[in-house]
Amino acid sequence: MTTFGARLHDLMHARGPLCAGIDPHAGLLREWGLTDDLAGLERFALSAADALAPRVAVVKPQSAFYERFGSRGIAVLERLIGVCRDAGALVLLDVKRGDIGSTSQAYADAYLDPSSSLAVDAVTASPYLGFGSLTPMVETAQKHDAGLFVLALTSNPEGPEVQEARVGDATVADVVLDHLRALNEGADPLGSFGAVVGATIERGVHRLDINGPVLAPGYGAQGGTVDDLRRIFGDGVRHVLPSTSRELLREGPDGLAAAADRLNDRLRELAG
Repeated sequence: MTTFGARLHDLMHARGPLCAGIDPHAGLLREWGLTDDLAGLERFALSAADALAPRVAVVKPQSAFYERFGSRGIAVLERLIGVCRDAGALVLLDVKRGDIGSTSQAYADAYLDPSSSLAVDAVTASPYLGFGSLTPMVETAQKHDAGLFVLALTSNPEGPEVQEARVGDATVADVVLDHLRALNEGADPLGSFGAVVGATIERGVHRLDINGPVLAPGYGAQGGTVDDLRRIFGDGVRHVLPSTSRELLREGPDGLAAAADRLNDRLRELAG
C-alpha cells in the first residue's frame, strides 16, 4: 500500500479537495424527516455515504454523534466506514484522541491498525499532553501507511489561550507545526502527518507549510470562504482539505450529491 499522503494527494487531484463531514446531529436528523434514534441514524449515515463517498476524496464522520447511541451506534459507524472505503473515498475519523503511553497505543490500535473493525485511513488527534504523547499514534500510522491530523490552530474562540501561549520564542501552535514538518520531511508527493487549521482564523505569523495536508474545518456554513483559504494558506492552499458538514447535509438526501459536486467545483482551482 502507498502512504496515506500519496493516496490523499492522488485523490485530491482526481476528485477535488472537498472533505465531506457526515455528522448526524439530532437537528439534522429532524430536517431529513428522520427520528433521533438508531433507525434514523442508520438511514441518515448510510444515505449520506452512498451519495458522497463515490465523488469526494475524503469523508469525515465525527465519532461522537455515533457514540451517543452506544454500541449500536458504533456498529453503524463501522458500516459507514466500510461503505465509504469501498466507494474509493478515504475515511478521516474525527475523534480528537490524545493520551499517554498504553492508552495512546490503544487508541492507535483501535483506529489505525487494519485488523480493527474501526480501522480508517486517518484520525484527528490532540497534542496537548505534549506532542511526544502522540508517538504511539505516529508510529502506528507509519507502520500501517495511515495518517494523523493534529490540532494546531483551531477556530473556536477558546483555542488561542493554549495555542498562542508561548514556549520560549515560539507559540504552542508553532511547536506543533514544527513537529509535523519534521515528520513529513522528504515525503513526496505529500507527507502523511497533517495539521488542523481553522478556515476562519486570522493569518498571523505562523508558518503553515508542513509538506503535509491541512484539514481546514469551518468552510461553508461556519463562515469560511475560498478567499479565506487563499488568505490563510497562500501557496500552500493546494494541500488544504476544506471541510464542511452542515452546508452539505442540509441539502437532504436528494440534493447531497449535486451539492458536493458544486462545492468541489468551487474548490478545485485551489488544488491547481
